Amino acid sequence: MQAELQQLLGEGTMHREELLTALTRCGVPSTTVDGLLKHIPVDSTGRVDMKHVCSFLFDEQPQVGGESSANLMPLHLATWRDGGTGLVDEAKVNRYPNPLAMQFPSMKFLNPKEKVIGHIIESASSNYKRRDEISDGAIRANATREIFWNPSQVKAAIVTCGGLCPGLNSIIREITNCLQHQYGVREILGIQTGYGGLSDPTAPDPIQLTSQVVREIHMKGGSILKAGRGGFDPAKICDYLGRSGINMLFTVGGDGTQFASNQLFLEARSRNLPVSIVGVPKSIDNDVLFFDKTFGFDTAVAEAAEVIRSGWVEATSCAKAVGIVKLMGRDAGYVAMMAAQASTIVDLVLIPEVTVTIEDVLAHVDAVLERKGFMVMVVAEGAGQDLVATGKKDATGHTIYGDIGTYMRDAVNKHLKPKGGRSFYIDPSYIIRSVPIAPNDHVYCSRLARDAVHTAMRGYSGVCVGALHNVIVMLPSSLIAKGKRTVDTSSSSWQSCVMVCKMPRNLSGAV
Repeated sequence: MQAELQQLLGEGTMHREELLTALTRCGVPSTTVDGLLKHIPVDSTGRVDMKHVCSFLFDEQPQVGGESSANLMPLHLATWRDGGTGLVDEAKVNRYPNPLAMQFPSMKFLNPKEKVIGHIIESASSNYKRRDEISDGAIRANATREIFWNPSQVKAAIVTCGGLCPGLNSIIREITNCLQHQYGVREILGIQTGYGGLSDPTAPDPIQLTSQVVREIHMKGGSILKAGRGGFDPAKICDYLGRSGINMLFTVGGDGTQFASNQLFLEARSRNLPVSIVGVPKSIDNDVLFFDKTFGFDTAVAEAAEVIRSGWVEATSCAKAVGIVKLMGRDAGYVAMMAAQASTIVDLVLIPEVTVTIEDVLAHVDAVLERKGFMVMVVAEGAGQDLVATGKKDATGHTIYGDIGTYMRDAVNKHLKPKGGRSFYIDPSYIIRSVPIAPNDHVYCSRLARDAVHTAMRGYSGVCVGALHNVIVMLPSSLIAKGKRTVDTSSSSWQSCVMVCKMPRNLSGAV
């Protein structure tokens, strides 16, 4: 059978139905065949390129039958210790009427089993790269007529973790307002200094949040809760939650925060401590897995585009000048990629996902200056680490990155000054992350915050909310904690950036 399979894979193309029969005959498990047919592209004539089949079977096969986005029974307070799998029958376990249904009887509510399809493009050329975890789709996170919690018995808390990001105050504001005005919750605590505010007895006291307290906070950047790092101790936090009577916790932070949030959920479940823990993923770099985008990203791109224009002004106001702008993007180059396209005036974008040589960069500098007399370069902070590696780690074990921005500034200056040119270097990172949220981004924050509350009220725990195909859904926090999303250098988004910036092939990541 192995020899027959190898011969089969040596074919150029094969019709989909013939392939199905042949793979079954070769003893390929039915679950693998089912997964393959979901992920492999099919051309207009119904034929499959066998190189994609080979890649799926031996190189990049998703984990068929692994963690599923629709496996929510272990994540609902009514079923989390039953050992069941699949969707929750909320009609049986959620018995309290939603106050919104009494307040607005004609309001449209979700069918609790409304699901967003995970992969919506058929016969896509990138099918073989798709993550199998969301193949089963994702349940919508919005208001339903029946809920799990009696709102009069809810005591909620909000914690913001990690660094600053535009929109933190918007999330705090809208969660507070939804709890208070739509569900009548009267006890809402703002936990200060991140997870440490839940585990450290010496931490600042929580803030009592009301609509009056949060009324205008979205008009300024930062977090009124003093976002902080560290301090995570699931046992101590569960002790605090139980002692304080908190039964609803909203965790706002990146993949590290959501990894911790999932650990906290597991600790609470092991104790049978009924608390709805719902995450709102945060990342200015937009590197959260599975969701369309994170809040604050659009604001960061808009602000970054304005800074790039400043770099362009400097470059065009001096002979043989290169404006270099360093933007956030430790492991993913989304901000740099999108800001470059938004500004339309960038000639080179360096991102962590593309390895370059300084010789190729300087050759492109010369070519651009020869063509138009000035140049604008955007570098993500995590780009070119092979050129500036420090070999050091911080106290948490994370690699300390070298400064690619100043490296490029110095390299360009050394290269150009003998020729009468120079660079102008701008690093606006902390300015960008501290700005107030943009209006369209605030609307997105509002959607996330309200649906986080609705999800918690429905009795779910250990989940995160975010947009999938522009519909807010809930996904298990364990999926969000699995890693970071990075720019796919074969995607149309990156290819568009390469074309807009007129970047040469050797700097584009093309293979």
